[in-house]
Amino acid sequence: MNKVTDMNAEKKELFITHLFNAPVELVFRAWTDAEQLKQWYAPDGCTVEFKNLDVREGGHFLSCIHDPVYGECWVKGVYLEVVPNEKLVQTMVMSDENGNSVSSVDAGKVEDWPEEQVTTITFEAVGMQTKVSIHQTVSEEKAKETGAYQSWIKMLKKLEGLVG
Repeated sequence: MNKVTDMNAEKKELFITHLFNAPVELVFRAWTDAEQLKQWYAPDGCTVEFKNLDVREGGHFLSCIHDPVYGECWVKGVYLEVVPNEKLVQTMVMSDENGNSVSSVDAGKVEDWPEEQVTTITFEAVGMQTKVSIHQTVSEEKAKETGAYQSWIKMLKKLEGLVG
């Protein structure tokens, strides 16, 4: 492989799609309702808590994934865009339990992990199904290396079980 190809592979950002056998309204609600998020928004063997969840443009969230192996992972963010049944756009920043920003490295991420990521989730009705697309401003290669990519896949499978 030549250097140009290697550079392009490293710059490719995380992008995942998943097709759910459920209507778009049901899938969107699972992304915006704290009780439903608690059931699926953590990788296998982990749990999630939301200290704050205000799903509206300009609203904030503060969450923690509790991992029995790696400990706590606190993340805060702001909803930049909320279009019901169509799109969610949010920032994600590593933090402590009080919502103070923490460097990615101090939070246990690899050295070149972004200090702030933007995650865009789109919802598209496909007949009676829903296609969800996730784009995150982090290198797909780094996401796979750190397990973040695999965590998204596992969480989407849990969500599939929740919505049908």
